[in-house]
Formats: sequence, structure tokens, C-alpha cells
Amino acid sequence: MRLAELEGRRVAIWGVGREGRATLAVLRTRLPAQTFTLFCSEAEASVLSAERAEGKSATPARLESMACEPDAAMLKKFDIVIKSPGISAYKSQIVEAEKAGVRFVSGTAIWFAENPQAKTLCVTGTKGKSTVAALIAHLLRAGGRRVALAGNIGLPLLELLAPEVEPDWWVIELSSFQARDFGGAPTVAIINNVYEEHLDWHVTRENYVADKLRIAARAERIVINAVQSPFVSPVVQSVRLAFNQVAGWHAQADAIWRGTERVLPLAILPLPGEHNALNVCAALAAIEAVGEDAVALAAQVTSFKALPHRLQSLGVRDGVEYINDSIATTPYAAIEALRSVSARQATILVGGFDRGVDWKPFVDFVEQHPPRAIVTMGANGDAIAAALATIEARRFALVSARDVAGALTQARALTDAGGAILLSPGAPSFDQFRDYAERGREFARLAGFDPAAIAQIEGMGIA
Repeated sequence: MRLAELEGRRVAIWGVGREGRATLAVLRTRLPAQTFTLFCSEAEASVLSAERAEGKSATPARLESMACEPDAAMLKKFDIVIKSPGISAYKSQIVEAEKAGVRFVSGTAIWFAENPQAKTLCVTGTKGKSTVAALIAHLLRAGGRRVALAGNIGLPLLELLAPEVEPDWWVIELSSFQARDFGGAPTVAIINNVYEEHLDWHVTRENYVADKLRIAARAERIVINAVQSPFVSPVVQSVRLAFNQVAGWHAQADAIWRGTERVLPLAILPLPGEHNALNVCAALAAIEAVGEDAVALAAQVTSFKALPHRLQSLGVRDGVEYINDSIATTPYAAIEALRSVSARQATILVGGFDRGVDWKPFVDFVEQHPPRAIVTMGANGDAIAAALATIEARRFALVSARDVAGALTQARALTDAGGAILLSPGAPSFDQFRDYAERGREFARLAGFDPAAIAQIEGMGIA
């Protein structure tokens, strides 16, 4: 849906996160005389009111704020609702309003409608999508291309709606929430992996997989993880380039290979772990998909700076290394984190918001590959501890804490010098924090490191 289609219509904006704010700023510029309604929380309404009083607000002049979650009757009063990605499309009031003819759209979908000719590489996946997107942008820039890096990685697309100079490529990370209704036709769609996640938003695993794969439905070319290609096959009919298979980009033994050509030793990668080696393969396959010489550009991976909160080594205190992997919001991500520190005596902190996913794969993994200790925490901490307690011959210490602070205290008591304390929760942060980044900063602060020094993502925007 293009912005011109909003003119003269009854339009509501639901949610005022970063994408919601970007939407409000665009509407203020493009449709200054139109009245809009905003649904948000009381706290968000107070902040917006204060900003408007101080002249700092980028909201439309004619904005009616309602500090509540709308029900179906309220939504039916509008022709169009621009919804923030965190609000589930499967909410009962949305389903009912859609049946009554209300159109729901997102800021991301508006950007794609406004930029149908943009050359885009759209990246999704349960895990690794931010790293893959940032790697692609890094490599294309190293090859002399002008590149925009935006989307779920932290910069809403609507903040880059009308650049002075059009980039050669737009590298866009899309969450499953954004992929559900983005409506775009990517030049290249990159599907890094698909595991079970976000069932509280998508309701069923089938919905989650289908929503993820929407980015591939109209793509010109598709880059997929060959191991998970059965997820993709029923959904897309297009040109494909697979990684994680011997014929293409893959990690084997101590190196990354392109078919039979050994390209890059794993030892020089700035990203630890087998999963990050596959992230590099995904990025190089995407570079190849746009016609660049991926083999020649592969060496540029070594100058890539790892993203914050992703197996981020904070440093050493009293002989113990502290590793921030707060981005790990599934049990599978926690497993990969443990694989990456397998040579160390690691104590892992797990638990957080209960999203209803199955922790049995994690239990099975630590039974076979025990860490030094596991500290459970948060809303689902007791349930994780109960699942771990079923291991008959447990070869790791198991304790529980209420929150990150308590978990870190327990971990320090269990970890010897030369070991590592790893925050890799395997669960979202919403039980105690606004997002995983806030959780990671708090972990850094409690561990004695500067939280502000760990948060910068390089390469955002257009360069």
C-alpha cells in the first residue's frame, strides 16, 4: 500500500515502537493536513505528549492518541490500520476486523510499495539473520557498492524512504513478524534457517514457517540452507542457490569451501562457532546470487566486526571470561553458543520469557555435552530446571535464580578461573526487560563492564 492510498481515508496507527515512530514521522511530512488516530500504551502516550509540549515530536499535527489496546469494534471504525510488527496478526480483534474489510499494513510494507524498483536482498531466519545481513552489506561495500543496511536489524526502512542517492543494493533484515505482511518482491531472498520460535505471536509452528517463507514467494532468486530446503520447497518456485551443501558454499573441517575450492580458514574468522561459519556461507552465497565474485570478496570477512549481544566476549574478570549472547532467544541458539565454547569450562545462564517452545533438544544436548554448570532464571526457569533434572546421570551443576543478577551471583560461585560465564538464555527477555539488548547491557553492567561500550552496530544506514 502506497502513502497516496492513505489520503482521505480513516487511518489508525497501532504501536509506537521505532517502526511506529518512523511511520508517524513520514505521515507528518507526506500528509500534513490529515487526521490520524494512534493506539498506544499509557506510558507511550505520556512520552509523546511530553515530546509534543517540548516541540521535539515528529508526530502528525492532527493526531488523536488513545492509550489502550483497541478491540474489534474500535478497529472497524477505520479503513486502514498501520500496525507495529510486534502486534500479532493473529489477534482475535484483528481477524474480526479484517473480515469486516479493515486493511492492516505495516511501515515495512509501505516502504516496499513506495520502492518497487529497489534492488533488495531480504534476509530472514530464526537465528543469524542480523549477522548475515550485516555481512552481506560489509562484503558488497568492500566490493565498491553503495549499500543500505536496514530493517529489523535496528533501522526502520521508513527512516530511509527518500535517500538523496539511491543505493546499488538494499540489504534488509526481516523478522517473521515483518515477513508476514511485507508484500515485497525481493531481488534475492535469503532464508538462513527455520526453527520453532515466536509461537506466542504466530500461534502455530505451521503459521511461523509459512510467515517466514513469505519473503521467498515473489523473489527473483532464493538463497536457502540446503539442510532445511524441504521447508522451502512447497512454498517457492524460483531460481535457487543453496549453501550448506558440498556443491556450494559450505563449512567443512577447518575451512569454508566453495564446492571443491578451499576459500577461507575458520581460524581467521572474527565470528566463533559452527553456526557463524554457516552465516558466512549464507552471506557469500547471497553475494554470488547478485553476480559478484564471492570467492574474491571472501577475504573481506576477516575485517567484519561482530554484532553486539551475539557471542560477544566482554572481557575477563578475576580469571573468568564473560560472554554476552543475549540475542539467543531459542534453545537451539543456546545449544550453538555452548558448541562455540566447548573447549572451556563454561557456566551458562538460561531462561526468560516463556514462549511455549520445547526445551528437550537442549536437555538432550547438555546430557551428551555437559557444561560446567547451568543456572536457570526468569519466568520459565523452573520449567527448564525441571526438564534438566530428568537427566539421570547429570554431569553438570544445576541451580536456579529469579533474575539475571541472582543468576550471575550463582554462576560466579560455580565457575573457576580459566572458565567462562555465558549469558545465552534461549528465551526472550520480555519477562524482565524491554528487549534482548537491554538484557545484554544489564549483564555487562553486573559483570563490571561498560554497557554503552558494547551496543554499537557498525554499518547501519547507507554507505
